[in-house]
Amino acid sequence: MIKLINSDKNKNYLVTIAIGKKLFSDWKKYAYPSWKLYCRKNGLGLICFDHHLIDKKNIYFKKPHWQKYLIGHHLKNEKINNVCYLDTDFIINPLSPDIFKKRNMKFIYASSNIYGLPYNLEKAQKNVSYYRKKYINNKYPLDSAIFASKEKTYKFANLSVKKDDLCSGLFVFNLKKHSALLESLFFNYYKNPKSLTEGDQIHFSFHLLKSKIFKRLDYKFQAYWIYEMAINYPFLYFIKNKKVLKECVLNTLMNNYFLHFPGSWIEGRMWKNFFIDKKNLVFYKKLYKYYQKKVVGKPVGKVLEK
Repeated sequence: MIKLINSDKNKNYLVTIAIGKKLFSDWKKYAYPSWKLYCRKNGLGLICFDHHLIDKKNIYFKKPHWQKYLIGHHLKNEKINNVCYLDTDFIINPLSPDIFKKRNMKFIYASSNIYGLPYNLEKAQKNVSYYRKKYINNKYPLDSAIFASKEKTYKFANLSVKKDDLCSGLFVFNLKKHSALLESLFFNYYKNPKSLTEGDQIHFSFHLLKSKIFKRLDYKFQAYWIYEMAINYPFLYFIKNKKVLKECVLNTLMNNYFLHFPGSWIEGRMWKNFFIDKKNLVFYKKLYKYYQKKVVGKPVGKVLEK
């Protein structure tokens, strides 16, 4: 465990898992700069686990994306109140509001993959499929698992269907109240639990919704780059220009708080081409001040007469 930033004031922490030299190096280079600025602004701490949270020989050992549910157990002796777990592939708008502020920490907070999206989900998915097939791999199917209904996804994992499908890439919880629940989620399954996506997301959704202590986060804390790109910047599938990409990411970030780059396809790898630097931050600060300024509509130049 690496404690990169302390939070002595509110004892709220961002926590991630980056196992392996390559992943840790990429996270530290591309994601960490924006996380650091955000934490400094809001008085938050920051912790990264760079090792497995369970022994590989353990019969319950699962891939790192499952091990986030053991974070509470490993932090129980730390002076921490609340945790926001994030996958490594997030970039944060440094001027975003404190994700812990005004939360009722009796609940666990996460965002929905279905509800509260600022775009038509089916259209976004079709754009992803069409552009992948056209420009990335002509064998990519236009009718793939990306369109699977929540009913099919739950049933494939042998779970009863719930009313929502949540993103497990970011969630906020109280260390004392919720660590046991999350730990039991992990130990409820042996190696390689059945899943349509080979991930933990549907299991997370099932257990959290079943517990009835879930509240939904605003989409802006979990904006999906894959869909934002498919709807607003589909030309990035065939225009390979890092400067253009950076401007598109910046624009998306300006309109959201946390930007997530999930997946192993081209969209998911783009977070490794962008990072927040001091120049970006100065831009954000000036824009934010301008947003707060009252505009009175002063006349410019002479008024033309008829």
